Amino acid sequence: MTLILQIPDEILETIKIPKKKIEKHLKKELAFLLYERELVSMGAARRLADITKFEFIEGLAERGVPRHYDEKELEEDMEYAKSCQ
Repeated sequence: MTLILQIPDEILETIKIPKKKIEKHLKKELAFLLYERELVSMGAARRLADITKFEFIEGLAERGVPRHYDEKELEEDMEYAKSCQ
C-alpha cells in the first residue's frame, strides 16, 4: 500500500527547508515521530527515512528520543560483537 499525502502549498511555503529537500526531510521527521510513539520499529522507521542505522540512532540522540531496545536486539548485538572478535 502506498499513501500519498497532500500538503497545501501555503503550508509547504512556510517550511524553512529548500524546496528540493522538503519531501526527504518530512519523511525523515515522520519516521522519527512514528518511532518515538512506538508505532513502528526502528527498521521500518529507517526504511521510511531512507537512512542507515547509525544515522537513525544519531538522529534519535539529536532529538532526545530514547531508543526502544529489547532483549532480542541485545541478543543480536551480542552475537554480532562475538562474530567480530
